[in-house]
Amino acid sequence: MSRLEVLPFDESHLPDAGRLLAARHRRHRAAEPHLPARFEDPVTCSTEVAAVLGGTDVSGAVALRDGRVVGYLLGAPKPGPDWGRNVWVESAGLAVEEAEDARDLYAAAAARWAEEGRTAHYVLVPAHDEALVSAWFRLAFGHQHTHAVREVPAGPAGTPPHVRVRRAARGDVAALARLDLELPAHQALAPTFSAAPTGTYEEALAEWEDDVDDPDFATFVAEHEGRVVGSAVGCRLERSGSHAGPARPDGAGFLGFAAVLPGARGLGAGRALGEAVLDWSRSEGHACVVTDWRATNLLSSRAWPALGFRPSYLRLHRLLGH
Repeated sequence: MSRLEVLPFDESHLPDAGRLLAARHRRHRAAEPHLPARFEDPVTCSTEVAAVLGGTDVSGAVALRDGRVVGYLLGAPKPGPDWGRNVWVESAGLAVEEAEDARDLYAAAAARWAEEGRTAHYVLVPAHDEALVSAWFRLAFGHQHTHAVREVPAGPAGTPPHVRVRRAARGDVAALARLDLELPAHQALAPTFSAAPTGTYEEALAEWEDDVDDPDFATFVAEHEGRVVGSAVGCRLERSGSHAGPARPDGAGFLGFAAVLPGARGLGAGRALGEAVLDWSRSEGHACVVTDWRATNLLSSRAWPALGFRPSYLRLHRLLGH
């Protein structure tokens, strides 16, 4: 194989990047057909990559072999303290013909990111591409987060006889606020060890006072012996900033939140809440439903695949210097 040449990415590389991304997405849709068909078009993909390149503090690299572009990588920081001094490679930020070339592209791009003090690196990789995932694992990245999709069910699911699921009402605001704190509290524990701030009950209560009647969100609660023990929220996927570009199926619903009180886990409330969001998505005319979870969250990483969700993208993560 000819020697690989790696150069900084610039606008002249956009048509080739679009070609590469469209080819990657065609392979991806063969494994997961719910992904958006329009990104099989190189022109659409070039426009998407141009939007990435037009962001703030974007940098990256392009790989050539015998003068032909065979791969590219683009990353940019996300604002805010939650992710550290970071760089993210989003769903349109990477495409290669040969998985191994991603390692050379990262070596070139990451040198600048490290010089800028950006030591927390994140990349979204198609879940079906085992060779590409392996290439990133051999760059010391690990599997942090899973994006997943499934069809809407053909009909409503039943619930366990000892669990009742219903739409939330204003009288549930206090319970919803308490449940809002359960997910970050759980993810702060082993083995997830999330450092994301939990917030306060008063803040959650104020938000639910404002939002409980918002028609853009379908909020459900699960009751056991007359007490609210869990909640879940569904909405259109467009309301989620975590799913964009090639990673956003068209016409999809989103299971955006679910939590069950520790003492009520094991009753089937979490599954019943997830099924309620699936049923709501079907009634709204969505073709599929998307959700995501931390790979180290033992509850979520078992519950949602058991409900039929298939991984579509993996978020991989590396912290430099350790």
